[in-house]
Amino acid sequence: MPVLNRIASYAEEMKGWRRHLHQHPELAFECHETAAFIVARLREMGVDEIHEGIAKTGIVAIIKGQGANTNGGPTIGLRADMDALPIEEVTGADHASTVAGKMHACGHDGHVTMLLGAAKYLAETRRFSGRVALIFQPAEEDGGGGQVMVQEGIMDRFGIGQVYGIHNAPNVAFGHFHTTPGALMASVDTAYVHITGKGGHGATPHECVDPVVAVVGMVSAIQTIIPRNVYALDEAVLSVTQIHTGTASNIIPEEAMFCATIRCFKPDVRALLKKRFHEIVEGHAAAYGVRARVDYDWGYPATINHEEETDFAAAVAREVVGPEAVDARANREMGSEDFSYMLEARPGAYLFMGIGPGAGLHHAAYDFNDEAAPVGASFFAVLVERAQPLA
Repeated sequence: MPVLNRIASYAEEMKGWRRHLHQHPELAFECHETAAFIVARLREMGVDEIHEGIAKTGIVAIIKGQGANTNGGPTIGLRADMDALPIEEVTGADHASTVAGKMHACGHDGHVTMLLGAAKYLAETRRFSGRVALIFQPAEEDGGGGQVMVQEGIMDRFGIGQVYGIHNAPNVAFGHFHTTPGALMASVDTAYVHITGKGGHGATPHECVDPVVAVVGMVSAIQTIIPRNVYALDEAVLSVTQIHTGTASNIIPEEAMFCATIRCFKPDVRALLKKRFHEIVEGHAAAYGVRARVDYDWGYPATINHEEETDFAAAVAREVVGPEAVDARANREMGSEDFSYMLEARPGAYLFMGIGPGAGLHHAAYDFNDEAAPVGASFFAVLVERAQPLA
């Protein structure tokens, strides 16, 4: 079964939606114009309910299917993130961002378009029982909007029993899906280490307490955490991504800082990484005679797919794009996603969908492939119809 014919007929309209969103990117929770655009489209489609202002600019819209249970459930949740990134676009496209320093460099404009396409089809055909909750989420890139929407009670408020999402994947064959049950994406934590010594002249280091030497020692030592403290088959990554200190060649600075991104899949490994990070920084601070403060930002948890729902979603993908285009036991990835909070709250699955060759995610030359939107919309629509079939 290929892309649904009815959804294929929306292709040009969907392209228009996506390119409008691409031209008007918004960051984090400040997705006011994006939300207004989505709500206007949903009203045109005739969805049954629209609930705004969740997690500031998030939206949940309800479409009721046929049958006796349309008012009380079951309800299946479909999620699209809608925020952009603080990147200056260099695509040169006619539909390029009109907002300086902001662009949809991760394809969330495409995610919204896919869910709107599915919404139009489902509101028009209603060939399903129960209900579908369309979740338009702000602040995936920064702020954990998925967590906030869960904390504000969307799962209980709308009776959502299971939840699904898609992320586009550039440089993966067009229309190919991949996912896996269990851990699909890593947790992500960020550590900021602020070191204070005693500055002075570079010619008299004996009169100083050098934070530069301390930084070098700490950064080298924390690289031993994973090979010497983490079991070799428990994947983890610890990358130092910034070091800042000093102003001149002949001055020993007073302060230095570095930060690191820390990723893994298991809660016990996550706790161990944090413990060892603190121990090494504190031990080296004492050894070098500096003061050190660690600000450890406990970020998104690992994205853990539920086995039954993942197998079901993969079967739906095979129906839409063909068996040869679906890998249901793909390798997990070290990227992170705040859809993880929704999967902690309800069973469900997250999948990647290839959009063909192009610049990678978070690159200034990235652009979503508009031809992929009907494929994603068809996946969402068929998933609802198969999960909640008419009697």
